[in-house]
Amino acid sequence: MAYTVILHILGDLPVLGEVDELPKPTDTNVIVANPRQRDGKDLHYLEANVVKVIFPLARVNLIEILESQEEDKIIGFVRE
Repeated sequence: MAYTVILHILGDLPVLGEVDELPKPTDTNVIVANPRQRDGKDLHYLEANVVKVIFPLARVNLIEILESQEEDKIIGFVRE
């Protein structure tokens, strides 16, 4: 299951993307697929055809995990 995350990089714009699994405490890097800005624009320091980026966790301040749309469809209230 892929997670949509926002990586807050030291001294740079936050990066929105998908990760296959969340980093473990022993990991030193995180691999992000489809990296982009929060508004969907390309990152200025990446080429246009880049699909995955490896970020060192030492440069990451915070990782936000966003709720997936699938979870919204599964959980809900039923009214009879």
